[in-house]
Amino acid sequence: MLNRQRRCAAVIVITMACAFASGCSTASRAEQKRYDASFLELFDTVSHVIGHDTDKEAFTVFAQSVHDELAVYHNFYDIYTTSDAVASLKTINDSAGIAPVEVDQRIIDMLKAGREMYAISGSKTNIALGAVLRVWHKYREEGIDDPLNSRLPPMDELREAAQHVDINDMIIDEQLGTVYIADPLMSLDVGALAKGYATEMAARSIEQSGRDNVMLSIGGNVRAVGAKPDGDHWAVGVQNPDMGASNELLFTLNIDSMSVVTSGAYQRYYTVDGVRYHHIIDPDTLMPAAYYVSVTIVAADSGLADGLSTALFCMPLEDSRALAESMDGVEACWVMPDGSIEMTGGFSAFIKK
Repeated sequence: MLNRQRRCAAVIVITMACAFASGCSTASRAEQKRYDASFLELFDTVSHVIGHDTDKEAFTVFAQSVHDELAVYHNFYDIYTTSDAVASLKTINDSAGIAPVEVDQRIIDMLKAGREMYAISGSKTNIALGAVLRVWHKYREEGIDDPLNSRLPPMDELREAAQHVDINDMIIDEQLGTVYIADPLMSLDVGALAKGYATEMAARSIEQSGRDNVMLSIGGNVRAVGAKPDGDHWAVGVQNPDMGASNELLFTLNIDSMSVVTSGAYQRYYTVDGVRYHHIIDPDTLMPAAYYVSVTIVAADSGLADGLSTALFCMPLEDSRALAESMDGVEACWVMPDGSIEMTGGFSAFIKK
């Protein structure tokens, strides 16, 4: 679920990560420096664009273009703020049961991707689950603001909300360019897909521009465009979900032209009677899924990886593994509640030795 949009100017911080790109055979490559641009206001998270350029000014222009494209998707997926400038998911949700909303094709494409993920996941990733997620969001926010009086949503309230999550009530008319929610109590929430999908779209734009040797990290949704300039892999650390452990990372993955996405129970949560309740809700039980503490996906498409990480998180291991192994080019790693680790057959090949 996208958190409340922050209405502030974009602040892009550019740092030079290292002096020179190593192993470059041409003068232009040798003169390129590695930069890391970071910004805070998109998708309510920290984002990074890491790449190489001849100077800071040139990289700043590039990083700003990536930021601006991601900002478009951020505004499209906003479910809290009404804007006269752009039709967003909030516009669609506010018009549920009233009238179709004319939207940008990029919203339609994302919603179609959400429908595909619903089918792939057997409904475990459902962008129409907004009514249920809204209930959880309300109680979670109240619990964070007032921990001594935190409480769980009543199951009756969750079950009532679950009567309004049928993705077939999302009606897309591509010819007219409209989206209509037939159920007035249903709402869309693309939190299980939005960051990964936007990251993938930005990566494809970079690829189409002819640029490579770039890595995007949008709130932990990592997508590499090519390899490093010297041909080496990008190194991506996977967070240890045991926040008290001495080793911050479980391992480091080597990737190029691939994405890495992790869904975990260890960051967004609140506590009721000493028990933590995280934000990944199983649409079947209407409760936070309890099979794992984290699931990491490696795949070419960051949008697929994002949606799939949620789906696999909400399935028992036998089903979760079966789905991952049925998909070409997808590898997965599960961290169990006891700290043990399960992997698909090809996942270990990405681990840096």
